[in-house]
Amino acid sequence: MRAVTWQDRRKVSVDTVPDPVIEQPTDAIIKVTSTNICGSDLHLYEVLGAFMDPGDILGHEPMGIVEEVGTGITNLKAGDRVVIPFQIACGHCYMCDQTLYTQCETTQVREQGSGAALFGYSKLYGQVPGGQAEYLRVPHADFTHVKVPEGPPDDRFVYLSDVLPTAWQAVAYADVPLGGSLVVLGLGPIGDMACRIALQQDPTRTVIGVDRVPERLARARARGVHVLDFDEVGDDLTAVVQELTGGRGPDSVVDAVGMEAHGSPGASMVQRMAAHLPDAVTAPLLKTAGVDRLAAVHSAIDLVRRGGTVSLSGVYGGMADPMPMMTMFDKQIQLRMGQANVKKWVPEILPLLGDDDPLGVDSFATHRVPLEEAPHAYEIFQKKQDGAVKVILKP
Repeated sequence: MRAVTWQDRRKVSVDTVPDPVIEQPTDAIIKVTSTNICGSDLHLYEVLGAFMDPGDILGHEPMGIVEEVGTGITNLKAGDRVVIPFQIACGHCYMCDQTLYTQCETTQVREQGSGAALFGYSKLYGQVPGGQAEYLRVPHADFTHVKVPEGPPDDRFVYLSDVLPTAWQAVAYADVPLGGSLVVLGLGPIGDMACRIALQQDPTRTVIGVDRVPERLARARARGVHVLDFDEVGDDLTAVVQELTGGRGPDSVVDAVGMEAHGSPGASMVQRMAAHLPDAVTAPLLKTAGVDRLAAVHSAIDLVRRGGTVSLSGVYGGMADPMPMMTMFDKQIQLRMGQANVKKWVPEILPLLGDDDPLGVDSFATHRVPLEEAPHAYEIFQKKQDGAVKVILKP
């Protein structure tokens, strides 16, 4: 089969690799019909290469048709149409019983001190072959799937793999009061969708989106979001937001940026230097040092009102990142974070995926390209070129 493979920092290729096969009774094989490039894939593309090996298959946002199931699968059959969540979870351990599927005790990657295994996401999360491919082996497929109906195009459902539940959890964790105010930092796929969800849940909310990419600002503005161009407001961001929120600051802030934020030159230099060191040196450094670009999370802490909530959905990887603890304590901030527990949120999201399409999923993708064009798609997405906000690959 053909698959997108990691080769080196800022280098992916589309190669012929062996077809996946059933390895365990609870496995399934799906024929992938659509698979996305995620913003967190860019962390592997740029920063986390020390945890990748050449040839690793990327991708964790696929959907498709079941081709084959193991002997232990009773709730799936060949021909079923499914979306595959980005995390692999058993559905019956203690953590899964708490709906903390990203902490699944059956698939936890204990040797790395990490939570549940993820598709296509490095040694840190199990080095499981990913879904940017023609076929995908799904471990624990009896739970790790979401059945969707025939008929509507893939765009209607493919975001259940990651974007929709991640944005939904970001808003849920932000705990925005009715009629309250929310600032979303970063209007990539997650930030954009978080704005849509926040307004769909409560149109009386004040939702403010901050970014510096004109196409992203325009998309959010068209959905009724009050947008701020970071390049224009700059150091006045806090003052401008306070003016828009009655002088107090927003009730909640979602950080949808993460470890590669602009405005963190020191950490940016460390990341670039680490990328050129041998993996044996870089991997321990990334796991023990403060290497994240923290401009976004520091802005969130500065912006949010006293007693407010900061929700982190942007990915961070540093183990010793400096945090402004005095400010956080003094402002009595609540901080919530974590990878999205996909299947926890699916029952709430599915009713919004009807033909009226209130979240605009049918037109959410900016680019739909053949799998063979993945290297170019990664490049324009990473460089924020050609209006690339969300890319769907078609095997």
